[in-house]
Amino acid sequence: MRRVDPAKIPAWLGPLPAFSRDRLEERFNGGDLLLVLQADDPLAVAHAARMLERDLRSFAELKWVQQGFRQARGSEATGTTMRNLMGQVDGTVNPDPAADDFAGLVWCDGSAAGESWLANGSAFVLRRTRMELDTWDQVDRPGREQTIGRTLADGAPLSGGDEHTPSDFDAKNALGLPLIPSFSHIARARSTDPNERIFRRGMNYDDGTEAGLLFACYQRDPLKQFVPIQQRLDELDLLNEWITHTGSAVFAILPGFTPDTPLGASLLA
Repeated sequence: MRRVDPAKIPAWLGPLPAFSRDRLEERFNGGDLLLVLQADDPLAVAHAARMLERDLRSFAELKWVQQGFRQARGSEATGTTMRNLMGQVDGTVNPDPAADDFAGLVWCDGSAAGESWLANGSAFVLRRTRMELDTWDQVDRPGREQTIGRTLADGAPLSGGDEHTPSDFDAKNALGLPLIPSFSHIARARSTDPNERIFRRGMNYDDGTEAGLLFACYQRDPLKQFVPIQQRLDELDLLNEWITHTGSAVFAILPGFTPDTPLGASLLA
């Protein structure tokens, strides 16, 4: 197999910094090549996975695989934010692909060291997060909503409005206490830096022995975008009581291809 010039490896392309609450298992950790297969029909996914694994067998060894799922197409109105297995709306406040600043958040421009070949590509972070659903089920509804900072009914912030109403972290109740607790998940994930945003696309998983979330996100530089967010969550997020990160990996998403420019041409040229 042709080896990549070390000078072409971006600073962020490697294991993430250690987080104190991680309990990473080698069987769900790292890897050199990522394949993401998605379709409305699991039959199509299963067939594609088998064909690709067969073709890769001569030069690559399967390290780990995890099946995930979202709501079936048509079960919810188009554009509805998915729910995770805790019952919470998951994925609100995602950058809008149509916004002017989206490209600067997600797509590499090739100007950073080691990234000339990655122009119009992206950085991908995958975190396998087990949910402790048995103990979560013992928490009452107010406790669940305080933990996340959003209502169960529609994902609206506890400060009021609907799912897409901006959260008011200064709002207080009649006793002078914050409506959105400072230790809630959305409060800890919040950043005042507009450049510290990521484009998320999570998927649920349930393999019969455990269940959770495959947290996937795209960004220009994980060290500047994902890591600061995760560090705040690692330090103080009430949700940590019911989740455990068991897998972690970072990959470079190659630029697209054309009939005249095959996938990966910019890297291997």
